[in-house]
Amino acid sequence: MKFLFIVQGEGRGHLTQALTLEEMLRRNGHEIVEVLVGKSSSRTLPGFFNRNIQAPVKRFLSPNFLPTPENKRADLKKSLAYNLIHLPEYFRSMCYINQRIRETGAEVVINFYELLTGLTYTFFRPSVPYVCIGHQYLFLHREFKFPEKSPAQLFFLRFFTRMTSLKATKRLALSFRKMPEDTENNVTVVPPLLRQEVTAIRPETGRYIHGYMVNSGFSDDVETFHTAHPEIPLHFFWDKPDAEEVTSVDDTLSFHQIDDVKFLNYMAGCRAYASTAGFESICEAMYLGKPVLMVPAHIEQDCNAYDAVRAGAGIVSDSFELESLLRFAGSYCPNREFIYWARSSERHMICELEKLINQQSVLNMPALTNYLSI
Repeated sequence: MKFLFIVQGEGRGHLTQALTLEEMLRRNGHEIVEVLVGKSSSRTLPGFFNRNIQAPVKRFLSPNFLPTPENKRADLKKSLAYNLIHLPEYFRSMCYINQRIRETGAEVVINFYELLTGLTYTFFRPSVPYVCIGHQYLFLHREFKFPEKSPAQLFFLRFFTRMTSLKATKRLALSFRKMPEDTENNVTVVPPLLRQEVTAIRPETGRYIHGYMVNSGFSDDVETFHTAHPEIPLHFFWDKPDAEEVTSVDDTLSFHQIDDVKFLNYMAGCRAYASTAGFESICEAMYLGKPVLMVPAHIEQDCNAYDAVRAGAGIVSDSFELESLLRFAGSYCPNREFIYWARSSERHMICELEKLINQQSVLNMPALTNYLSI
């Protein structure tokens, strides 16, 4: 079966999930004909993705969230105004997506939380079925528990998530735990998409704190902690376009550009992990038995963090309070059930996608029978 991937290019999570699913599908005899990645003026495509993806990659302009002047949380008003101005360009992107679906000969489209995929299927109605994959689709599940946040923000989050999956054949929600299928909302719960490198690596407990920040403005918090505790080694990864590959402040504090191999190696050997609450890296830390401090950068990550705390991953804070993380690390106990659940990912994912393929084959049989009878 021929698959086309459409990936939201924000952060590293969706990109890593696309890499993992490509490997799974190829191992099971399927083909990925092309990968379309949404781009924005404020983000660059990480080198690890270009180096590891096997299918041809093409870019298109996509909506994105702009950070506040402090470059920490997302500025919703600023983001809305920016994206409204660029609506004509986004419409051209939808035309392009529709064209690539048609010209690649794809038989199934996989959407990794890209808004323009849902809008393309709404306005252009491609005949190719598509499946949405992401932790965010759990927000549509009837049993998902939300944190006590602004009702308006939660409404917008669920609305945005529905928009990314308009006309979808199936929503596959990546989750920290097993949950029943929600047929009313077309949500099937599956394990996280962890790369083989994560499941194969042997974790150790080192002295340093490892971290990732989607917005580089959080570096001020890290440097404040470092000033007070220069004896504790810190290795943080960020997405700062104008920075060097490694920015060494001194012998015990370094900021690194995103590199997935290096990121995973630092994760495997760290004492604890601090993050802006992206789902993918929280799962990696949980699998490797690392306690996590989560500092959400927007409402979606607020929900990720709340769900992760319920799964025993770690603690939540408004800033990189690494003292709290070290205290939590002293009593942390890894979630073994999560590890077993994550190991079943390939079986669940391939089963759900091949089930869809078989359903499509059955639906196409009447048309084939009519053609042969002519």
